[in-house]
Amino acid sequence: MNEKIEVLARFIVKSSCNVALTGAGISTPSGIRDFRGQDGLWKIIDPEKFEINYFNKNPDEVWELFNRYFMFENKITPNVAHVALAELEKMGMLCAVITQNIDGLHQNAGSVNVIELHGSLKNAVCTVCKKKYDLNELAGRYSNAPKCESCGGILKPDIVFFGEPLDDKVLEKAIDYSSRAEIMLIIGSSLSVSPANYLPLYAKRNGAKIAIINDAPGEEDHMADIIIRERVEKVLPELLNHVKMSADLYRNQRKNH
Repeated sequence: MNEKIEVLARFIVKSSCNVALTGAGISTPSGIRDFRGQDGLWKIIDPEKFEINYFNKNPDEVWELFNRYFMFENKITPNVAHVALAELEKMGMLCAVITQNIDGLHQNAGSVNVIELHGSLKNAVCTVCKKKYDLNELAGRYSNAPKCESCGGILKPDIVFFGEPLDDKVLEKAIDYSSRAEIMLIIGSSLSVSPANYLPLYAKRNGAKIAIINDAPGEEDHMADIIIRERVEKVLPELLNHVKMSADLYRNQRKNH
């Protein structure tokens, strides 16, 4: 593992644009249940209940499930993997984090340029007039689906439900960064969800190297140049340390030449 981390660190230092694509596996060390793992959330809840047509017909039931399983009451904090990515960005070694997660932990760790493909737990949105509300202020206050104070429409958590399209501008931004990446780090994702699983293809077309960091096999492992089969909270801090060492070495070599 150390040899692969050293090689990846050298690639990162010499690249002009590194992009991270993160999935549920980066947040499980913080205590957030993943979706498709052995003890994943979809083993407890029928995922069809988070399909947009089901929500429209049964908003009270879905809000009750949402409050029970998705509102973490500010008890969840970023882990060392989130912090390592934030540090890489501060060093100028990471152009963007594209995440499939809705938990906001990348921002809480200090990452600035975060592209949230599936929305976030920050807001709720009216299904009629699109007015937004602070989701934390709503959570726990309503036993049924809350309604918009302006038009009376049902409020929905501002995340992408099954059957809903991604926000066009968000997807365009993710594709743009993927297309410019020289190194794409796929972290804690099985790449089983579309369209996130297409983003590495845009990177590949640009000649990017793909590095997968995950403790379980994924559906797109065949496209990887480097696979580090280990827990992300173990790998990312080590990768950060090696990047720091490689950056110092690279700067010294350039000075001597």
